Amino acid sequence: MAKALKVVVLKGGRSLERGVSLASGARVEDALERLGHSVVGIDVGHDLVARLRAMEPDVAFVALHGRDGEDGTVQELLEVLDIPYTGSGVSACIRCTDKVLSKHAMRDAGIATPDFLSFNETAFKELGAAEALGAIEERLGFPLVIKPADQGSALGIKFAGDPGAVPAALVAGFSYSTKVLLERHISGSDLAVSILGDEALPVVEAIPEHEDGYDFEARYTIGQTRFVCPAELPPETEQQARDLALAVHRLLGCSGFSRVDLMRDRQTGELTVLEANAVPGLTETSLLPLAAEAAGISFDALIGRIVELALDR
Repeated sequence: MAKALKVVVLKGGRSLERGVSLASGARVEDALERLGHSVVGIDVGHDLVARLRAMEPDVAFVALHGRDGEDGTVQELLEVLDIPYTGSGVSACIRCTDKVLSKHAMRDAGIATPDFLSFNETAFKELGAAEALGAIEERLGFPLVIKPADQGSALGIKFAGDPGAVPAALVAGFSYSTKVLLERHISGSDLAVSILGDEALPVVEAIPEHEDGYDFEARYTIGQTRFVCPAELPPETEQQARDLALAVHRLLGCSGFSRVDLMRDRQTGELTVLEANAVPGLTETSLLPLAAEAAGISFDALIGRIVELALDR
């Protein structure tokens, strides 16, 4: 067995993804204990720095989703405290969290991503962007996907099939963030490719069991979504998806592990990249553990490998 380490698992926090984070953190703690490490879970709050200084851990396992955990905030604190941590660094977390920033980076690099536009609240409240909705809709076409620019776990995502549905979808998006993304909807297969180290794992396809699509409930409620891994794709398409995901992982500066979400157009078969996740979930319905299992990597081995990558960085 490898050397026993003192590991803190950062979880919970105050984001809208608190529940998912607590579930991820609990699974990680159990795995680390089975691996023989000394483990302390921290529900992240105002006393985080004091607790970390008192504990002096060998490494921090970041299972903190959403605000503060995926946007580079806790990573910055860990660097100040000189504590090694799992996953991507500060700048990569910032790029992945901001879907607009990451999509611009992908478009600039020639990586296919659905056409999009983005506006903040100021544009609508003070600059009259509502008057331009007709032109926006004409450019992107229907149906549209409207979502907060910096939320994960499918929070706040709405589908607008016609102009009448756009205002309510915008209101929903702005209830989660000060910036919303309007994106051309791609009808087809939801695919996800997880990266471990510098290797793309088998592709997962998420098939929702109801017509509302792959939303928060479908993502985290057992039985709401059927997952196929490896996805039933032509070999060349599967390889293309893995290559695309690895390219995005590298483009955004991710390290350790990540998950890249893609769509496969039902009519053309074209692959487009939706976003990258710097701190993907590790719950019982999360896609990274499923992909790892398909690659012959147990959950405990996955967690151990993520810790090793953190210490090697």
